[in-house]
Amino acid sequence: MTHRLMLIATLSAALLTGCMTHPMSAQEFREAVPGSFSAKVETYEVNRPFREVASTFDKMAPQCLQVSIETTSRTAQSYQRYTTTYTPTVRKSPERVELHVQQHVDNTIKISDEPEGGYFLLVADAYPVGKSTTRVEVFRPSMGYGVLAKAIEGWASGNNLGCPDLTKV
Repeated sequence: MTHRLMLIATLSAALLTGCMTHPMSAQEFREAVPGSFSAKVETYEVNRPFREVASTFDKMAPQCLQVSIETTSRTAQSYQRYTTTYTPTVRKSPERVELHVQQHVDNTIKISDEPEGGYFLLVADAYPVGKSTTRVEVFRPSMGYGVLAKAIEGWASGNNLGCPDLTKV
């Protein structure tokens, strides 16, 4: 099952722009997602001040998402072993906090250039709406990675500050 999800994620990333190129920046990723059949944008508001959401992203992203996961897949015909490294980046300004999650899988064939840190997997942007409300936009694959999106929603709302189990993507 994990091997199938990895294949889906790789194909989703490959098809994101409708051709065999990958976004090389968070902004290119944001622009590619709305026109893709393999990705989606989720938008919601949380009753939490922007400053607190930014602080939580800044704390939780490196704590939970700077990980490498080794996966082994065995069938009667093949044996595969690869490591997936996730790299989070948080960028803050008074107008927006950005959370980028990139993914690098070793021992795989690269079908296009890979940005430093890996292919973009998810971009979450948070914007202040009022004194105690923040709007969050999450750009992500439409299949898989729900645990990651759910964790980010929990961090933004302050209702769940746990780490996602990235072995369940």
